[in-house]
Amino acid sequence: MAEEKDVNLSEAKPPVKKHPLNTEDWWAVWLGFGLISLIIFISFPGATLPSRWGTEGSESIFNAIPGENLFGIILTGVIALIVFLIAVSFLKGKFQKQFLIGFPILFLLTLVAYVIGQYAPFRHYGFNDVIWALVIGLVISNVFKTPAILKSVLKTELYIKTGLVLLGASILFDRMLALGMLGIGVAWVVTPIVIIVMYIFSQRVLKMNDQRELAVTISSATAVCGVSAAIASGTAAKAKKEEITLAISITLIFTILMMLGMPALVSLLGIDPIVGGAWLGGTIDATGAVVAAGSMLGDNAMEVASVIKMVQNILIGFVAVAIAIFFVSRQNAANGQGTEKKKVKAKEIWTRMPKFIIGFIAASLIFSFLLPQQTVDASGSVVDSYRNLFFTLAFVSIGLESNFKELAKGVRGGKPIVLYIVGQLLNIILTLIAAYVFFSGVFFTLPF
Repeated sequence: MAEEKDVNLSEAKPPVKKHPLNTEDWWAVWLGFGLISLIIFISFPGATLPSRWGTEGSESIFNAIPGENLFGIILTGVIALIVFLIAVSFLKGKFQKQFLIGFPILFLLTLVAYVIGQYAPFRHYGFNDVIWALVIGLVISNVFKTPAILKSVLKTELYIKTGLVLLGASILFDRMLALGMLGIGVAWVVTPIVIIVMYIFSQRVLKMNDQRELAVTISSATAVCGVSAAIASGTAAKAKKEEITLAISITLIFTILMMLGMPALVSLLGIDPIVGGAWLGGTIDATGAVVAAGSMLGDNAMEVASVIKMVQNILIGFVAVAIAIFFVSRQNAANGQGTEKKKVKAKEIWTRMPKFIIGFIAASLIFSFLLPQQTVDASGSVVDSYRNLFFTLAFVSIGLESNFKELAKGVRGGKPIVLYIVGQLLNIILTLIAAYVFFSGVFFTLPF
């Protein structure tokens, strides 16, 4: 027996240690900056996707994919496949044949979501490709069953984290400077208050003590910018994938309701459109939904709403870092390391902090201060086209991974929904006050 034991020990292979830079978060940075570099330096083609249809002169669904765009759409799919196949192969340590086979199917489902989402009457009311991507995925996973071949390509976080790095290129600090203290007053003052109050409410009133990660994810998604904040804060808090998905699902449902209802409420209450635009920008979670809702109040209101949302989006990285520090401190305290609470080690914060946030902030700084304006203008729309594609791929994947029965378990008596509603009501009230103070023209001179 002893000999056999010795042989087994000698044959045992030591575990392969993964390189610290070969992680999903870092690959989101490598892929994001790889694409940005190609776009800037070699005039890389933008993503070709289905066009708008259902409008005068292009009523037919066939206008969504005209013949001249077919090659571009196929090329876009090939580029996306190569980009993510490289990352997945490195992450897994070997070439991923199943990914090579399954990704074209996922891309085809994404195209279907784009075609439906580009139908003008739907898009007017905010039902864009992202919403339809989630619906398509949910129908397949809950009514039928997600095919095994697709499970190998459901790299939701890789798609959305890479998209978030690209999003940094459109979050320009000069937008903040253009509105000065006015935009900061609405976008930055209310946000931390709402996050803190929501989290305290979740722990002391709702008693979500065993769902702290979910609570902070919902709080950040509510106060900052929905899906992007949910991914960043959930990753920093080490929330489960199911918890992040639940937070995203709740956020999307209420985003649609707010996008449709709040412009009507602005008109009903007789609120000045500029104040209303600032209100929408600080409360509605998704940037696209903010623009759509703001457009219902006029061009100036839409500009104010979109800029405030962009300024608010800058907080994604800082909120993620703050959550990482907080949860490391809380974990130390829970482990009986009370004396360490004020001496959180930098290594612990670094380990917990989402690395893709570094790419997000770096892209924002580069496009804001280092690149010539001509380059920013020329490359911005190309970068955005890939960001939108990656987000839509992510939402199809979220739907395909989601099961209503599993999501229902996460709700647990409706506490997450109660948390969202209470937090969003607080957000709505405080943001309306801030919007009036900074954009009514009573206290400050407006820049237009």
